[in-house]
Amino acid sequence: MHVPDGFIDAPTSAVTGVVAAGAIAVSLRGARRELDERTAPLAGLVAAFIFAVQMLNFPVAAGTSGHLLGGALAAILVGPFTGVLCVSVVLLMQGILFADGGLTALGVNITDMAIVTTVVAYALFRGLVKVLPRTRRSVTVASFVAALVSVPAAALAFTLLYWIGGTTDVAIGKVATAMVGVHLLIGIGEAAITALTVGAVIAVRPDLVYGARGLTQKLKLRVGGELVDVPDAEPAPAPAAARSHRKVWITGLVASLVLAGFVSFYASADPDGLEKVAADKGIDKKTEEHAAADSPLADYGVEDVTDARLSGGLAGVIGVGVTVVAGSAVFWAVRRRRADDTSPSSTSSNSTSV
Repeated sequence: MHVPDGFIDAPTSAVTGVVAAGAIAVSLRGARRELDERTAPLAGLVAAFIFAVQMLNFPVAAGTSGHLLGGALAAILVGPFTGVLCVSVVLLMQGILFADGGLTALGVNITDMAIVTTVVAYALFRGLVKVLPRTRRSVTVASFVAALVSVPAAALAFTLLYWIGGTTDVAIGKVATAMVGVHLLIGIGEAAITALTVGAVIAVRPDLVYGARGLTQKLKLRVGGELVDVPDAEPAPAPAAARSHRKVWITGLVASLVLAGFVSFYASADPDGLEKVAADKGIDKKTEEHAAADSPLADYGVEDVTDARLSGGLAGVIGVGVTVVAGSAVFWAVRRRRADDTSPSSTSSNSTSV
């Protein structure tokens, strides 16, 4: 789904750039409410994990592959605003360092892969968890459905953008049919990865899953013939081991490094859904060379390393490292801004001014 330079004309790319910038600004503000002591340390890791899993193209049809988009996974694990930022960090690293996704098309890619997937997935996820039984299994089921729907939704969003600003004259109906068809299949893979990951985290640390908060069924007592909620008790302090995120963080980082540095070598080499449709329908006739084509990490390989397995593995490890550092820096800054906004000095200052 990474759109290269040349697919979408300059005016449409500029407008989507403004939309993406506005969404990121809103997300930076919204993430202050989401990034607490539980989610803040993990948000950068979620970005790195998405980067790693996006390297694992899986076959979906004859001659076509797909990979994780990640919007649903990020939104459910760390919150929708933070999720938009996670995927945006990944897209920025991929575009600048690996020549994956055009730089002039960065606004298109953020709008499509970060904003559309996250908004659609999280809205559907919240709707499902409200009507399903309040259990951990329901969170996993809702994650599967939300992720599944988010991928063809992104395919439709690309089709709309191409209809508005596409650089070749193609029958948009045929593009829509092909894009939605192949991305429904890719969505199944996205749903499986998302549900498995969310389920695994819930199994060991349900308190770390943003989308699972507040789902505990309240106890009820019968008073005067009516059922009433039992008042919430003061939560007991969690043991130090339970409060620590270190084990989860290290496990997630190691998994990301293994996936990007080793497993990615065995990923499908077939073109992904957008590449396949673009070649079949003639969308790619005006594709432009990437501005970062001379990057030493272009095409997920390390320059001057002749062994393909070693080159790709090193590129994956570097990508995970850069993404986790960049993401953690962004989320640490947002978290610090939240702490400054809620510090006693700022609170007393506001009270004085009132």
